[in-house]
Parts: sequence; C-alpha cells; structure tokens
Amino acid sequence: MIVIKTEVLHKLNKPMKKAAIMSNLKKKIRDHKYKFTTQRQVILQAFLDSQENHMSAEDVFTVVRKTYPDIGLATVYRALELFTALDLLKKLDFGDGRSRYEINDHNLSHSHYHLICLGCGRVTEFSYDFLSEVKDKIRKDNGFEIVDYQLKFYGYCRDCEKKKNQE
Repeated sequence: MIVIKTEVLHKLNKPMKKAAIMSNLKKKIRDHKYKFTTQRQVILQAFLDSQENHMSAEDVFTVVRKTYPDIGLATVYRALELFTALDLLKKLDFGDGRSRYEINDHNLSHSHYHLICLGCGRVTEFSYDFLSEVKDKIRKDNGFEIVDYQLKFYGYCRDCEKKKNQE
C-alpha cells in the first residue's frame, strides 16, 4: 500500500512534536496502570518515525525487528490492540483485508480524510473541514455531540484513471 501524506502529517515529523506525542502516549499508558515497556515504546516510535502513516501489524513488525530483533509478531499484535483500546491508535479498515493503524492525535482529530484507490491501493490523505456545518446541525437538531468519525472515499487515483482511459 502506498501512502501520500499531506501537511497535517508533516506536523508529526518535527522532533519536538514527536517527543511531546511520545511523552503524552507514555503518560496515558501509565495512567491506565500499564507498564511502558521497551517493546511498547519501540512500537509507538515506529509510528512516529515511519514515512508510512497507516501501518499494519506486519508493517510494524518489519520496522521494529530492525532495531529490536527479539520482538515477536504476537507482541506487536497485543500492543496494537492495547493501544487501540486505550485510544492511542486508530484502527482503520481500507477494505484490503488488513487492519491498519495510525496515531490518534486528538489535536488533529477529524482534520484529515482518506482517498482510497481501488486500482493500486494507494491511500491519499487530505485536509478540508467541510463537515463542521454538518456536525453543528446534528448537535443542534438532535442534541448529539459527535466525538469521532471516519470518512473514506473510494475511487481511482490519477495514475489508475489514466491507465483505464488508455486501455
């Protein structure tokens, strides 16, 4: 799977931002009475350091094994499930049969959406807050406060569309 990042994700690449996010994640784990083990730290660091924002358990395992060769795939799966349960990661389904995960930075919550190419599997993120009016109307009309949602668009990227038209 190919992932193209937008300006929202570039905020995660700043060293100070990464350190602050890691510190926050560590605090949340300890606040829930879990240990912040080396394995858990290495797994979270993989998300902060990765050029690919949406990693599967296998992707994380491959990255982490390079610096921590003793880690097992089962440990990665357990950590990802724990991080998802603690709301540190978001679990995503792009329809390819593999769960993917991304850092759940509540400061960036709902500020990006996914365009998923049915041809090549490319996931492109984009930012545009076009749902604020919808959320406000739902709150006003139904007394319902939205705290989370995911929005995915399925179609064909420029390259796949070009290939389709050439055939």
